[in-house]
Amino acid sequence: MSMAKKKSKLKQTEFTPKLYFAVRIRGAPGMKGKILDTLKMLRMHKVNHGVLVWGNPSYKGMLVKCKDYIAYGEIDEKTLIRLLRVRGKVEGNVSLTEEHIKNLTNYKNFKELAKALLNGEIKYREKEIYKIKPVFRLHPPRKGHRGSIKKHYKEGGTLGNIGLYINELIHKML
Repeated sequence: MSMAKKKSKLKQTEFTPKLYFAVRIRGAPGMKGKILDTLKMLRMHKVNHGVLVWGNPSYKGMLVKCKDYIAYGEIDEKTLIRLLRVRGKVEGNVSLTEEHIKNLTNYKNFKELAKALLNGEIKYREKEIYKIKPVFRLHPPRKGHRGSIKKHYKEGGTLGNIGLYINELIHKML
């Protein structure tokens, strides 16, 4: 008697990951060790530090695990260009300029670099742009966070998956 293999019901689809921006909202006191380790893997060591994250399943799992301490959502092109221009840094803690982009990458300006990042042509910490720092150190938001920093977005707070509101939050924090 032979056993037939059961076919998986999940369909394998071509998955194009989206570019997310995650920013740490809350501090460490009382945090579980596993969540703290996950935040360190995401390079969010301090409050108001933000990172660009690809929306593949492993990173999404990390974002969901830390949802009580961070806000994340899908970043748009206009916000990404402004974020790179205002808060982008190069090794040596020097502000990112168009000259740096021309010298370190194959792109001519902020707009081309932002489009390449959004389309998935290049990723952070690869050989092309490894000298550009992956962490953005942001200000606390002007006029404060939306509601409480102890509640999730759907409850009137700032935490968790905040969708397109992340763009508004980034503009407040630049």
